[in-house]
Amino acid sequence: MADESGAQAVRVIHFVTGGFSGGATQVAAALCETPNARGAIEPLLVLRRKRHTDPRRVEALRDRGIQVAIVPGWSHLASILALVRLCRRFRPHVLVAHGFSEHLWGRYAGLLAKVPALVQVEHNTRERYTAFRLAQSRWLAKRTARIVGCSEGVRAVLLAQGLPAERCVAISNGIRLEPFAQLTEPSFEARSAGLVMVARYSKQKDHATLLHALGLLRERGLRPQLHLAGGGKSLHRRPVELLAQKLGLTDQVRFLGVIENVPALLMSQQVCVLSTQYEGMPLALIEGMAAGCAVVGSRVPGVQELIRDGQDGLLVDPHSAAALADALESLLRDPVVAARIASAGRARAFAEFSRERMQNDYASLLLTLAGESGSSRKAS
Repeated sequence: MADESGAQAVRVIHFVTGGFSGGATQVAAALCETPNARGAIEPLLVLRRKRHTDPRRVEALRDRGIQVAIVPGWSHLASILALVRLCRRFRPHVLVAHGFSEHLWGRYAGLLAKVPALVQVEHNTRERYTAFRLAQSRWLAKRTARIVGCSEGVRAVLLAQGLPAERCVAISNGIRLEPFAQLTEPSFEARSAGLVMVARYSKQKDHATLLHALGLLRERGLRPQLHLAGGGKSLHRRPVELLAQKLGLTDQVRFLGVIENVPALLMSQQVCVLSTQYEGMPLALIEGMAAGCAVVGSRVPGVQELIRDGQDGLLVDPHSAAALADALESLLRDPVVAARIASAGRARAFAEFSRERMQNDYASLLLTLAGESGSSRKAS
């Protein structure tokens, strides 16, 4: 594959979990979807198979024109060896390993296959690092060209882990804005005065605090509908369902599961909420802003740099149902202020968090690394 000048494209492998449960897979797929820098990059998406890897979602990626390969995930060694074989066939100039713990196994494979440049991308501010795995990460960092945090908050965590500051950079996430670009109807005032939270059920997400806040709103005479969209294990979903029953909120809470048209849901409601324990840079909240919702998020790294409190959204202390209820009440009782915040958030999402901006930022980095490693495109 060559670009418009006839030069050989820089080949890049993006290695990520095939679980489809978080933002890492979405970001990696987005970076493979469109030829970057006018065809200067040829990407291959490599998914590490999980028990719940959905073949339909894999085929959907291929339908989008993405080159996809799958390596086994039943053991770390099996993943590494399969990825080594892929690297020897594809001969990437750069290997980008996304997310914990895939960034460990991906970089081990890259070293064994002698890939010229390795990149780690960290997608969250909190991961399950044992002392041994943190030691591995530090060892690999010395052999890694760049370490990318998906937000400044994530980069700060990487630095706190002792990773080399000169190699750590931040590239913020971006979303497809096209589904939100033609937002004309309904106007903010014509939408339902309801709440939406789009998030999988997991230890990371704090649905419980949101339900307690909804109970407080009911005591204050407000009964907004809450739409919960997202998948996840029943281990995490069932306690949320039971809590809604215990609080007497079953008439207000809709458990939607995984839905296909998230933009339509967001654009039908006035408020988008993300109650969470920790984040990297949440795509769902960016989508809420782009959809013209007034957004409310927990005051944690990743969310803090996305929302400018009182301007384009509201920040609340995590785990505080009272603070979350206060923020939601202020928006529900003053739709003029809520509409102003929603408009500012939408403008910021379009100005700063497009998928094209993210793709271009990564393309610049990858082309730079290919040049730094000596694997020039004309010589490949």
